[in-house]
Amino acid sequence: MKKRLLFGMLWTAAVGFAACSDENDPAGSSRMEVRLTDAPGDYAEVNVDIRSVQIHREANDDEASWETLETIHPGVYNLLDFANGRDTLLASANLPAGRISQIRLVLGNNNSLKLKGETATRPLTTPSGQTSGLKLQINADLVADVTYRLLLDFDAAKSIVPRGNSGQYNLKPVIRTFAEAIAGGIKGTVTPADAKPGILVISAANDTIGGFTDDAGRYLIKGIPAGTYKVQFSTAAPYQNKELSNIMVTNNAITEVPAVDLN
Repeated sequence: MKKRLLFGMLWTAAVGFAACSDENDPAGSSRMEVRLTDAPGDYAEVNVDIRSVQIHREANDDEASWETLETIHPGVYNLLDFANGRDTLLASANLPAGRISQIRLVLGNNNSLKLKGETATRPLTTPSGQTSGLKLQINADLVADVTYRLLLDFDAAKSIVPRGNSGQYNLKPVIRTFAEAIAGGIKGTVTPADAKPGILVISAANDTIGGFTDDAGRYLIKGIPAGTYKVQFSTAAPYQNKELSNIMVTNNAITEVPAVDLN
């Protein structure tokens, strides 16, 4: 009885989370996170004003085909805060599966540099970035329902260019891009559909992700990192709870598990 009660409490919390995320993450779409990191430079600060992140799907450079990512965290970022393996989330979106050819960073005017030993910042001029944005080649193929991370590795040392002996500097960004799948998912069916079980996907470390079935008894739970999981199905009488074990998930695919009969 205690086990059933605990399972129900976990299921309620997990389903609440899954319901919120799935509402904006339809089946057939891919989830992409754009994150910023830095190869350090010999400066006190390198502050970059990022206003928007956009993607382009076509091989051509048609201006009308750029799409702005739906969730963006605009602001001034000190690149040196994200050196030595640290990163920060710039933007994220649910995107139709398929190819992305380019990404564009639209920069604002508040870019600045602080040299070591100085207290004041100096302006950084970025003519091209302030007009059309900084375009980077990606050429990544997004698989439906898989979660991806696009890492922008900003080389601060190579991106700062002195303007002669004037004491002024230009920002000419040098950025490497890495796109990788970071989470897969699990899908399957439950019979009878009327059982409408709550579903828990549980890792070896007891991290839990929840979901539920639709009216046809189908379910799809996304955002699951690679690993081995057990999947628990919790329902009410006259149906029975069930559990599947040793379900393998990879980052670049959706694992389809055997159908579960709760009779």
